Amino acid sequence: MSDAQPDPGQEPEDLPGIPPTDDEPSDDGEFEQIVSAERDRDPDLAVIEAGSRTLRAQAGPPGGDLPTRPEDPELDRALAEVEKELLARWPETKLDPSTARMTALMDVLGDPQRSYQAIHITGTNGKTTTARMIEALLAGFDLRTGRYSSPHVQSITERISLDGAPIAAERFVEAYRDIQPYLDLVDAGQEHRLSFFEVLTGMAYAAFADAPVDVAVVEVGMGGSWDATNVIDGSVAVLTPISLDHTDRLGTSPERIAVEKSGIVKPGARVVLAQQQIEAASVVLRRAVEVDATVAREGMEFGVLSREVAVGGQLLTLRGLGGEYPEVFLPLHGAHMAHNAAVALAAVEAFFGVGDGRPAQPLDQDVVRAAFASVSSPGRLEVVRSSPTVLVDAAHNPGGALATADAVTEAFGFSRLIGVVGATRGKDVRGLLEAFEPIFTEVVVTRNTSSRAVDVDELAAVAVEVFGAERVQVEPRLDDAIEAAVALAEEEHEYAAAGVLVTGSVITVGEARLLLRGGR
Repeated sequence: MSDAQPDPGQEPEDLPGIPPTDDEPSDDGEFEQIVSAERDRDPDLAVIEAGSRTLRAQAGPPGGDLPTRPEDPELDRALAEVEKELLARWPETKLDPSTARMTALMDVLGDPQRSYQAIHITGTNGKTTTARMIEALLAGFDLRTGRYSSPHVQSITERISLDGAPIAAERFVEAYRDIQPYLDLVDAGQEHRLSFFEVLTGMAYAAFADAPVDVAVVEVGMGGSWDATNVIDGSVAVLTPISLDHTDRLGTSPERIAVEKSGIVKPGARVVLAQQQIEAASVVLRRAVEVDATVAREGMEFGVLSREVAVGGQLLTLRGLGGEYPEVFLPLHGAHMAHNAAVALAAVEAFFGVGDGRPAQPLDQDVVRAAFASVSSPGRLEVVRSSPTVLVDAAHNPGGALATADAVTEAFGFSRLIGVVGATRGKDVRGLLEAFEPIFTEVVVTRNTSSRAVDVDELAAVAVEVFGAERVQVEPRLDDAIEAAVALAEEEHEYAAAGVLVTGSVITVGEARLLLRGGR
C-alpha cells in the first residue's frame, strides 16, 4: 500500500470534482422517493442515495493540558479586564439568528477570514475532539493551523489556538485590543451590539490572519446557518452526530436541527458526514444537492473497520477515502472517539483532495499514526486522579452521556462507580441522568458556580425520580460533592475497582479539573 503524501501547498478548491452520477435526481419528487425507499435500511449507516456526488475512493475499500490564570499579576489584571468587557456584552445564551453583525465586523476588519482555508465543523456531540484530531493531522503534514472552539473548560484563552496550543494570555489581550476600535464602529450601526461570542469569533479570525495560518479549524457555537462563525467559507464542512440539544433555539427534532446545522455547507464544498439518524442525514444530503457539494458518508465512503481496547486508549483500523489505515493508536476511550477519528481522517483527506475522481491513495501512514497518537481532549473521559480513579467528562446532553456511559463500561473495570453531576439550565437533565443510571452505583448532585447552573434541590428532585432516594446524595458545593463521592467510592476498601465520574456540564468539569489538579 502506498504511503503517498499530498502536497500541502495544493489548493483543495483547485482540484477537479467527480461528475454527477447518472442517477442524479432532477427534482424534489425523485429525491423524496429515494429517501422513502431508504427508510427501512440501517439509519446508523446514514445511507441515502440522494444524487449528490460522493467522495468515493477509486482504489477500493497537540497540546495536552489547558491554561490557567497568568502568574504575572499585571497580565492577569489585563486579561480579567478583557473578560469583563466581553461579558458585558450579550452572553452566549442570548442569541439573535443573524450574521449581519459578523458580516459588518468582517467588512471593517478587511475580511480576515478569507485569507486562509478553513474546515468548518458542526454537530451536536464530538465537535471539539474532532477539531483537535483534524488539527493534529494537519500539523503532521506541516500546515500551520488555527483552531477556534467553544465553550472553554478552564480559561477563555482556550478558545483560540495556534499551532495546536491555546494562544498566550498576552496575545489574547492584544487580539481584543486590536479589534476594539472596530467593535464600537459596528455597534453604532446595528440594532444590537456585537455579542460575547461574535467578538471572540472576530478575534479568532483576525488572529489567524495575523499569524498567519494555512488552515483554520472552526467549530460552530450553536447551529450553523446563523452561527457567528458562518461568515467563513469552509472548503470542507464536517457534520458530527446530530441529536437533540438546544431544542429551544434549534428545533425539537433531529431533522429540524439538521436544517440549521447544514447551513455551513457552502457551494462546491466537500461534506464529511458522520453516522446520523436518517431524518437528519436526508436534510444534509438535500442541502448538498442544492449547492452541488461533494459528500463522504461514514459507513459508506469511510468508517471504522475495527477497534480493540488498548492500554491508555484503543487500537483502530480506519477506512479512509484513500484506503485503509491499520494499527492507529488513539489515546482516548470509547467507540464514539473511534468514530470521531474516522470523521477527522476523512475531513483531512477531503481537504487534500483525496477521492476527488482520481485514483486514490492513503495519506502517509506514519504521519497519520503519529498525529492520532498525539491527540488529547481535556475534559473528555479524562483521568485526573487515582486511588480511587476520578474521571471528568463534559457530557451535557443525553447523546453525549450515553456515549460516555458505554465508554466507561468498556474501558474501565469499575465494580462501583459514583457519579458527581452538576448540570446547566436549558438541558435535558432527566435524559442525562437516565443515560448514566445504569452505570452509577450512587450519584452526588451538586452545582457549579455559573449563574446558569441548575439549582441543586431541583436537580436532586429529578435524580431521586431516576435513581431512587437511597442512591442520591446532595452536596451544594462541588468540592464537597467530589469529597463525598470519593468517600463513597472507597467504601469497603474497593480502591482498585472503585471510581468517580464528574460530569453534566463543561463548566462543572472545568472547575473539577482545577480542584483535582491544583490548577495545573
